[in-house]
Amino acid sequence: MEEMNPEQMEEKKQMVLQMCICKNCPSFVDCSGESIGYCFPSIGKSKCIAEEKGCICGGCPITEKMGLKNTYFCTKGSEKEQMKKDM
Repeated sequence: MEEMNPEQMEEKKQMVLQMCICKNCPSFVDCSGESIGYCFPSIGKSKCIAEEKGCICGGCPITEKMGLKNTYFCTKGSEKEQMKKDM
């Protein structure tokens, strides 16, 4: 993910929130007040989802639009976070 200024980050975040399909995932746990869109760096992984019961990240429109390669963003963190761990 390329570096963005704060305005671009907010714009992308709003796009992610609108396109997000996290609530349809078998691993999803509704945690009141928590933002979905776990793939986005400023949102990051869930504080409530602890068990990986299946992942639909690969079929998410955000994955294709943003060129994401990883999965289980809800438990493993954003693409950026997971890429740091792979280094």
